[in-house]
Parts: sequence; C-alpha cells; structure tokens
Amino acid sequence: MAEGFARCYGEDVMKPASAGLAPAWIVMPETVHTMAEKNIDISDQYPKPLHPELASKSDLIVNMSGEDLPDEIRTPVRNWLVRDPIGETESTYREVRDQIEQLVMDLILEIRRGNKKSDSVPRT
Repeated sequence: MAEGFARCYGEDVMKPASAGLAPAWIVMPETVHTMAEKNIDISDQYPKPLHPELASKSDLIVNMSGEDLPDEIRTPVRNWLVRDPIGETESTYREVRDQIEQLVMDLILEIRRGNKKSDSVPRT
C-alpha cells in the first residue's frame, strides 16, 4: 500500500521501493481491491525481501513491520505503527489503507518542504 501511494503522490520527490523482513507469498487480493478503491493499481506488485544492498542505496527506510531491522542496515529508519490487516475485515483494510495514505502524504510533504530527493523503501 505504501509504495502504491508513494508512486501515485510523490514520484517528484522519491523513488519508492517496497520490501519486507518476512514478505508474504502474494499481495493479498483484499489489498489490491482496497487500493483500487483509491484508483491505485498495485495488481502487478509482488512481495520482495529487504536486501541490505537495496537498503544501503536508500536515503530512508520506512519500517512498518514492528520488528527491528538487521544490524547491518545503516540507513536512517522511520518506524510507523501500522496494523497488519491480513485476515481482518474489509473495513479494517480500509482503515489501514487510509492510515498509510496519511503517513505517506505527511512524509511526501516533509520531503517537499526540505526540497530534497529521497529514495524510500516502504513495506506494504
């Protein structure tokens, strides 16, 4: 979700890439559907693991896993407390989606105010 919002709203200030510490096998259909309600198509996305080389090329990592990142990752990290909606109701997916959208927009506005390019790696 975060990568989808970042691509839609912030490509002028960031190059988002999504990765996870323990990625699922697929992007859940409920996630794709919930994002489609915002006219954002993430149907071509797939879960990817976080590789240290990807992290080292990034200016910022947004961690939504609730877990600590590996010690070898030296990139600045922003931790977002976001509920995992997998297995929850459609309403929960929408609540999580809207929370992530707001967090992404806040980050984009912060970067725009600082007028700098940021490669971020949000986990969806």
